[in-house]
Amino acid sequence: MRIDIHNHTTRCNHAEGTVDEYIQKAIELGIDIYGFSEHAPMDFDPHYRLAFEEMQAYTDDILNAKERYKNDIDILFGYEVDYLPGHMDDRVLHAKVDYLIGSVHFIDKWSFDNPEFIAGWKNKDIDEIWQAYFEATEAMARSGKFDIAGHLDLIKVFKFLPKKDVRLLAKEALHAIKRSNMVLEVNTAGLRKPVGELYPSRELLEEAYALDIPITFSSDAHSVDQIGFGYDIATTLVKDIGYTKAATFEGRDRKLVKF
Repeated sequence: MRIDIHNHTTRCNHAEGTVDEYIQKAIELGIDIYGFSEHAPMDFDPHYRLAFEEMQAYTDDILNAKERYKNDIDILFGYEVDYLPGHMDDRVLHAKVDYLIGSVHFIDKWSFDNPEFIAGWKNKDIDEIWQAYFEATEAMARSGKFDIAGHLDLIKVFKFLPKKDVRLLAKEALHAIKRSNMVLEVNTAGLRKPVGELYPSRELLEEAYALDIPITFSSDAHSVDQIGFGYDIATTLVKDIGYTKAATFEGRDRKLVKF
């Protein structure tokens, strides 16, 4: 069973390609379960996400596609939600979806993974930034609002790496993910970034496996050519660690399937 659960649409304002093009490519690649999880609307950083007034249109787009392609592929519907206290909206958090991905893209409202704001890394203590990131990730997990932890070590995107052991930096976040009964996505987008590796790293996946945290797979596609990207690399790595099953969702209910 091939899963790709975290993907975007043009409604986030920084992706290309139609919903049909994405699905047709997924079918061509032999993907069995394909999920859309658009950047959820919020009253901050609106240019990089779905607008509140487009929530119904997005819902209709995906659910109509789910029906059209039901004989060829299982289409899932979700949101990727920025964990940013004071800005998350109940219209998103209480939406009727298959899953919610909780992601940290901001530290004190600094968009650390956006090339536009890479200058924010200058003259900063890298270890302190990583610590703040994983503290935010821990808080996201502890909130109990999400099903999936998105790209766990996204903070490494530009290859500004800490001196401290990442396993120690991420320890409490991983334990919070476990306690909240969340799934960890293995996100291949990092292979396309300066860091050139999966999110999360092998070291963190080994820690997750030791904690019996389930995984799922995503290409985090923002264009049709990114669909399924790096899937074989991801599955080879996690199988080597010991994983044999991945999570899928329906109406916020989780099940594990062999991949």
